[in-house]
Amino acid sequence: MFSRWSWVACGFYLVLSICSPDASSGLVQSCGHIIPESPVLALGSNFTALCILNESCLDFGNIYASQIIWKIKNRLVPKEQYREINRTVSSVTFNDTSSLATPLTCNILADGQIEQNIYGITVTVGLAPEKPKNLSCIVHQKSRFTYAMTCTWNPGRHTFLDTQFRLRYRWPEQIFPDCIPKDVNNSCTIDDSQFFVNTEIWVEATNALGKAVSDPLVVDPIDIVKPLPPQNVSITSGLLPTVLQLVWENWISDAVMTLKFNIRYRIVGDTNWMEVPPEDTASPRTSFSIQGLRPYTEYVFSIRCMKEDGVGYWSDWSEEKTGITIEDQPSKGPPIWRIIDTSQSPACWTVHLMWKALKPYEANGVILQYELTVRDKSSLSSPVKKYNVTSTNHTLQLREGTYEVTLIARNSVGPSPPSVLLIPASYSKAPVKNLRTLPKHDKLWVGWTAPNNYVLKYVIEWCLMSSSSDCIIEWQIVLGDVQGIDLKGIKPFRCYLITVYPLYADGQGSGQSVKAYLKQDRPSKGPTVQTKKVGKAEAVLTWNHLTVEEQNGFIRNYTILYKTIDGNETVVTVDPSKTEYTLSSLTSDTLYTVRMMASTDNGSRTGPDFTFTTQKFGKGEIEAIVVPVCLAFLLIVLLGVLFCFNKRDLIKKHIWPIVPDPSKSNIAQWSPQVPAKHNISSKDQMYPEGSFTDVSVVEIEADDKKSFSEQDLKPFDLLKKEKSTSEGHSSGIGGSSCMSSPRQSVSDSDEGETTQNTSSTVQYSTVVLNGYRDQTPVQVFSRSESTQPLLDSEERSEDHAGGADSTPQRQQYFRQNGGQDETSTDRPCFERTKQITHANEGDLVGFVQLQISGQSSQPLGLGMEKNTQEAAVSNVLQTCTEGQTVRPETVEENPLSVDEMPKSYLPQTVRQGGYMPQ
Repeated sequence: MFSRWSWVACGFYLVLSICSPDASSGLVQSCGHIIPESPVLALGSNFTALCILNESCLDFGNIYASQIIWKIKNRLVPKEQYREINRTVSSVTFNDTSSLATPLTCNILADGQIEQNIYGITVTVGLAPEKPKNLSCIVHQKSRFTYAMTCTWNPGRHTFLDTQFRLRYRWPEQIFPDCIPKDVNNSCTIDDSQFFVNTEIWVEATNALGKAVSDPLVVDPIDIVKPLPPQNVSITSGLLPTVLQLVWENWISDAVMTLKFNIRYRIVGDTNWMEVPPEDTASPRTSFSIQGLRPYTEYVFSIRCMKEDGVGYWSDWSEEKTGITIEDQPSKGPPIWRIIDTSQSPACWTVHLMWKALKPYEANGVILQYELTVRDKSSLSSPVKKYNVTSTNHTLQLREGTYEVTLIARNSVGPSPPSVLLIPASYSKAPVKNLRTLPKHDKLWVGWTAPNNYVLKYVIEWCLMSSSSDCIIEWQIVLGDVQGIDLKGIKPFRCYLITVYPLYADGQGSGQSVKAYLKQDRPSKGPTVQTKKVGKAEAVLTWNHLTVEEQNGFIRNYTILYKTIDGNETVVTVDPSKTEYTLSSLTSDTLYTVRMMASTDNGSRTGPDFTFTTQKFGKGEIEAIVVPVCLAFLLIVLLGVLFCFNKRDLIKKHIWPIVPDPSKSNIAQWSPQVPAKHNISSKDQMYPEGSFTDVSVVEIEADDKKSFSEQDLKPFDLLKKEKSTSEGHSSGIGGSSCMSSPRQSVSDSDEGETTQNTSSTVQYSTVVLNGYRDQTPVQVFSRSESTQPLLDSEERSEDHAGGADSTPQRQQYFRQNGGQDETSTDRPCFERTKQITHANEGDLVGFVQLQISGQSSQPLGLGMEKNTQEAAVSNVLQTCTEGQTVRPETVEENPLSVDEMPKSYLPQTVRQGGYMPQ
């Protein structure tokens, strides 16, 4: 085993050997080399390389072939591909060179630790050239006398190697220099070519792996010439409107070759070329007249040429030149149509005539004017109307009838054939059948079935429907044998109204219409729903149709979707023709959300949400409650009214009692002193105008209460109480007695009852008449039922006496048994005289014992004479409403019955000077 220094010395030697591969020139020779040196290998072939070690390295470094390893581009080659030939040679074999890369290196591994490169080579992998194919040559005319031959071929597959191509040609007895392609490997050009001699041409391809030669091409260059196109082309118009003449120059001499030509032309703006028949230009020439052109039409022309016998190549097309034909008469009349407006009056038509401008090939020139003729066929005597129009429309005012309209277009050469339009009074002819549409790419096909009668022409109208503007009509006329056309310029997602009219020789059929879309889409927006009426369990929804611009297609159906806040959504499908729908089976007093969706063939669109609340009560429920209640109330009111009507007397007695009228009292006829003086028969005589001056009330008290029984004193006590309670309600003595509350009179007690010694107060009035010229007035006393309380000065008569007479006054009283006849309604303010029976004679003694106090010396001038005792019963006088006077009689002579005893009342109104309470 080598020592450490020995291994260091060996490694240094190997490095020097590798760095000096040339042994003869270097200081140190290489330890080995690889054969073959930089080989070129065929792609996919087998390859074996040998690494040979030098003997000098073996002796010095103890290196053997068994220590050699192979690498491809620093990638270790598997040892299975190694083979040790001897102690100095090692080989490596590759079965497929397609995986072989460069460089390939031979390396030594000394003592299994240090790897050192011995030698390396570059390996080139490629393919041998293939035989060139499809060799062809063409002679291009460069100028009038210069021709260059260019040959092309197919070089074959890519070789991955540097391959050289050569174009070789020769005459039978002369070989020319090779033509080497520049920058290409499939063509080469020979600048000078010789005609009228056969030339052999071939191609050679060579690289490191081999050589390939193409098949030879033998050709005379004159047969492969591509001449220059004709030059200086000009176009002139002839005498005829359908002819143009072309003139040109040829750049190849007839001595070299004779040519034939090809002429093409087209209308300006058109892309389709037309060609002159080849047989018409198969001979040498420098001009040609083209016929069959359209008048007043601009054309573009181009020419090319080739060898007359057809051997060789066509030249390129010449520069394009234009020419225009002259004018001619229009070839046809303008298509004419009409729109009839009868909105003003059915008997008066507004006819809008319209026609299409002739196409250039139909106008054959510039149209100067249109001549319009209108003939009334309903009336032969009507004159023919003629109009000269420069526009393409005209409006006429015609009466209802049948008219024939003739239109002629005129240019500078002459008029066109007439176009005739028949306007019938009615559309009595058969219409077309089975009108239908079908989208085809960007066109809309319209088809129909012809009627049974012979049709001259069809008129197809179409217009773009709009909700904001009128429909602008476009139209087209086709021949009667056509049953379908393609409409161009149709916009997608827009609705068109298409109408087809058949035109007959003697009339016109009615039009058949259909709506159509080229393409459909879903609506632009959804319908907006509202409520028209909301009930308890139903709701009437309304909406408006979408405008034709918003539909974008045919609306197939509407869909209503409604739900409560927490409920499931309910879907209802509605016919697209409807604008109203009633939702039923709803819950009362509930909030609903509803929205609506419109659908076409290509999708749907939903409108905004709308909410509504159902009513709490249904229709008629409130009426069913209110009406019975009202009827019951009316019934109760009616029963109450009937009850009140039946009990009207009782109600009247409690609410509106009968109060006697004091103004009608006849108490003035009675006087205790002079009863006979007032027995007058006339009320007007008894109370002359302005005779009453004052009214006083006299209080009469019972002399001794002990002389009366308790039963007798009850009426007076009752009057006493009524007096005290009526003080706050009485409006004075002058108040109306008929409006006062009823009071019980002191004479209303039962018969036989005594009224002596009572402390109750009986109210009287003293009526004092004015005396004539200071004469003593006659005092007249009258009984008053008034509840007006007496003044303090009148309640006690001794207060008015001034206290001079201390003798107790005799208190007198009247007792009258009587009652008011409640049933007498004819005289409400009077009481009948109550008859005094013998049982009551003892009570009447008090009525004649009157103590008159308060003479005229009192402040008010009213009073009664003191100590005057007279029998007053016989002086009682009552007057009836008719003014009759009733004279009372004495008790003994003619006692009055209870019913005949009168009651008198004090008038509350004093005519002169008013009244004054005493």
